[in-house]
Amino acid sequence: MQEAPRLIQFFGELHMKRTVWLLVILAVLCLSIRAVFSTTVRAVAVVAGLPRRLPIYSVMTDEKKVAISFDAAWGAEYTPRLLEILKKHGVKATFFLVGFWIERYPEVTRRIFREGHELGNHTENHPHLTRLSREEIAREILSVHQRLKKITGKDATLFRPPFGEYNDAVIEVAESLGYQTIQWSVDSLDWREPSPAALTERVCRRVHPGAIVLFHNNARCTAEALDEILSRLIQDGWELVPISELLIKGAYYIDHQGRQCPKPGPDLAADISR
Repeated sequence: MQEAPRLIQFFGELHMKRTVWLLVILAVLCLSIRAVFSTTVRAVAVVAGLPRRLPIYSVMTDEKKVAISFDAAWGAEYTPRLLEILKKHGVKATFFLVGFWIERYPEVTRRIFREGHELGNHTENHPHLTRLSREEIAREILSVHQRLKKITGKDATLFRPPFGEYNDAVIEVAESLGYQTIQWSVDSLDWREPSPAALTERVCRRVHPGAIVLFHNNARCTAEALDEILSRLIQDGWELVPISELLIKGAYYIDHQGRQCPKPGPDLAADISR
């Protein structure tokens, strides 16, 4: 009978040791799970923080240079007037043309080119490109590319996505076809049909060195306001050029604001470079 208390004590100690070991094992498992979860969260954060491909919204420059651009997708009623005003001021602009617009207004298209303006690609059908596959995006761009080459005899190099919508696929497909994707840093909002005075004030107040200004070729208020806008900008010392003349030649990167900047060296891995 004397052995009974010892056996009870032995099994009690054994149970405590097993309990302690179980607690230790559980603690290690908890720490491992926490470490894995923490690493996963960090990995997701890193992936989520990858730089998104950006188009060019403006150009870094100390010069008082501004690029004037027009999107042409619907109508051409006011385009001859715009061309007359541009010619009056000796200004060359960039026109981004949709394929079905070129087909409908071939003579206007040829006149734009004859008068020395730059022709850019604005897709064949003006779709929401972010909803399309890469193959469909390529077809939209290539169709207009062939139309423009037939008119100008050379390859267009500037592309503006419809509605200003883009994602990495849009930019990468355009780049693979030899295009730089161009947005704008000054939106005239002429499609809202403001008064000519309001439109003039908006644009002239917002221009900055390296700005790209967005107009639409068939907005009535643009035709009414453009003469005053160009007069004021030129009087204030701004040089108005096509987008290709504004862009940086050679190595560059695009900062987080979509500004094209000259690339100072090879260690700029954080930015999207070319």
